[in-house]
Amino acid sequence: MFKKILIANRGEIALRVIRTCREMGIKTVAVYSTADADSLHVRFADEAVCIGPAPSSESYLNIPNIISAAEITNADAIHPGYGFLSENAKFSKICAENGIKFIGASPEHIDKMGDKATAKATMKAAGVPCVPGSDGIIADFDECIKLAEEVGYPVMLKATAGGGGKGMRAVWKKEDLQKAWDSARQEAGAAFGNDGMYMEKLIEEPRHIEIQIVGDQTGAACHLSERDCSIQRRHQKLTEETPSPFMTPELREKMGAAAVKAAEYIKYEGAGTVEFLVDKHRNFYFMEMNTRIQVEHPITEQVIDYDLIREQIKVAAGIPILGRNYEPQLYSMECRINAEDPYNNFRPSPGKITSFHAPGGHGVRLDTHCYAGYVIPPHYDSMIAKLITTARTREEAIDKMKRALDEFVIEGIKTTIPFHRQLMEDKNFLAGNYTTKFMEDFVLEER
Repeated sequence: MFKKILIANRGEIALRVIRTCREMGIKTVAVYSTADADSLHVRFADEAVCIGPAPSSESYLNIPNIISAAEITNADAIHPGYGFLSENAKFSKICAENGIKFIGASPEHIDKMGDKATAKATMKAAGVPCVPGSDGIIADFDECIKLAEEVGYPVMLKATAGGGGKGMRAVWKKEDLQKAWDSARQEAGAAFGNDGMYMEKLIEEPRHIEIQIVGDQTGAACHLSERDCSIQRRHQKLTEETPSPFMTPELREKMGAAAVKAAEYIKYEGAGTVEFLVDKHRNFYFMEMNTRIQVEHPITEQVIDYDLIREQIKVAAGIPILGRNYEPQLYSMECRINAEDPYNNFRPSPGKITSFHAPGGHGVRLDTHCYAGYVIPPHYDSMIAKLITTARTREEAIDKMKRALDEFVIEGIKTTIPFHRQLMEDKNFLAGNYTTKFMEDFVLEER
């Protein structure tokens, strides 16, 4: 087992990893930018090293500085959390070259699953259902026209190096294809330095349902059931729940088997998530694989009593998984609390928290790095907390969430708490009747 782990991240996920390391008797090293000197992950780690100024390009994405921090503190492993360098094949490789265990996917797995066209080809070869579309990057617009006719409208153009909704265009008829092709390529080139495009059949009334998997160094894998992440805004998840209200036992068995097949086919090591689009007829199609821990991992932990960070560390240390699949025993949901103004088009709201009261009670979990007096910097992602409730039924989990949201006090900045309060009263959400298009019709009520 590792003696000391450096956490190459910040905020709540860094604090989350520190907690499990402490329980396992493993020393921790926090790295931080000058903007994060007062963050709780810095305070609670055994050691802390400043790795640069506020911009992430000069700190949390600065590989030489992070490796240097690991070397001077004698850390024998690095946990990358999510975001930043968690799916960076170069970083994973450099860790290995320096004798430091990267607690995550290998460079080969990150490369194979990080490029969407390559990932789709790999999953097809593994026998995992994929959305009909191009086999790889589309050569030119002439091929794009021909392919759209073969697949059948509506179609979705996607950037092969995409993420966060950039370089994506839905096209409903042939007349709109040229404009969509040009604008998607331009946006992808500007955002990722790669304007390669591929095409998929547009799935109508889609739900975004993902399966949590864990694989070990022997090539064995298991799944830990599903999470429904369909409530999204601009392709960014807002709330998640498990089990999905759309799921049936038969569908869970099929999707779980497909996810395990995907992991075992590539001999995946670590925690990962196989994400699927599910249509209104409950046909499911592989969308992408995330080779890291997910933001929403706590709800899976809650319903099966399973510490995913601990499992990541054990697998990285060469300990085999138990090798069985898990069924959810409870219901859990997560609301992502962002420092954003929901009444002003979710505009970021950095600044000083003047008052902070955390909700508590049975079945309530709060993952956060914030406190009264903490200043939220403007340089990073706006998520400041994850509020999770767990109960025996979905209705009870929602009732707990309503109560916890009412109890949650954050003053001095704007947050998305009012949005989540209204969501918990929405008739379609309460009925479990929602798709990834839910937010297109959602209107926030006046205060």
